[in-house]
Amino acid sequence: MTNIAVLGLGNFGTALALNWVSHGKSVNGWTVEDEVFESIQSSGINTKYLPDFDLPGLIVTMELEAALDGAEIIALALPSHVVLSVVDDIVGLLGPDQILLDLAKGLAPGEQLVSKAIHEKLDARKLTNSVAVMTGPTIAPELAAGVLTTALVACEHETVARALATQLSTPTFQVRHANDPLGVELWGAFKNIIALACGVSDGLKQVSGLGGDNLKAAIFTVGFTEGCRLLARLGADPDTALSPAGVGDLFVTATSPHGRNRRTGELLGSGQDLQEALGSTVMVSEGVRATRMFAERARVEHLDAPFVATVLRLLDGELSAEDCVRQLLA
Repeated sequence: MTNIAVLGLGNFGTALALNWVSHGKSVNGWTVEDEVFESIQSSGINTKYLPDFDLPGLIVTMELEAALDGAEIIALALPSHVVLSVVDDIVGLLGPDQILLDLAKGLAPGEQLVSKAIHEKLDARKLTNSVAVMTGPTIAPELAAGVLTTALVACEHETVARALATQLSTPTFQVRHANDPLGVELWGAFKNIIALACGVSDGLKQVSGLGGDNLKAAIFTVGFTEGCRLLARLGADPDTALSPAGVGDLFVTATSPHGRNRRTGELLGSGQDLQEALGSTVMVSEGVRATRMFAERARVEHLDAPFVATVLRLLDGELSAEDCVRQLLA
């Protein structure tokens, strides 16, 4: 039996925990939120993040040491802006063979990739634990409901990635392995920018005749093209663009009504400013920080990234939603 600790019981962490525990894996779930802990303890349901699903067999705790006890894999299902603080809390508790699985799909504070920052913290403690990243088209309510779902897990050690793909897969969650963790993580962040821009089309559709599926498809194409070019320059394997971690995750994030980055863009397209849009959901929109990071990386490395630059001008209030989409297509 595979023993997994899921740190973070938001909608995605809870859905993963449910999928794994439903297929015979032992799962400890950890949360810092009193209401989440009490809800799961009392009713077996995470009413805040995944209210339509029972969680039979999930062990929930608010103690990190209890969550990590016996775990072979530690899945970090945490927002990117808090994941490193939790890593700081667990490095002194790690056993030598425990594997850290980064699910953050975003950027750590300081606008660095999460896995790189985790490696630095492990190196500072002279720890050799493997770090892997996993991403793909994994909308949480569908994963929880048993919809057939795919993902890609990557690690610089291919044997680790291959073993994780086997351990994490279930009949309804098929995980492939790869050895391009940099590309997987870069696409995990960049796709949120494209999803945000596609959401602007949905917002415009509500307030004018300009938005619609034709416009969304055009924005998707322009953004994906820029991502293929830009991320390859930043070190990603070009093949990753065509994997579940690339176009697969991008497609579902940009088109699903559950996608929080698409939803943020929709609110911007309907006339809200950035602060209003960010305040309209309990879940984090990673696309805002990703836009700022990639714009800065492009500036420092003298790379052309007009799609990113245009979305940034929308976020900063320099462009209206209509002017933004017109410039994206220009």
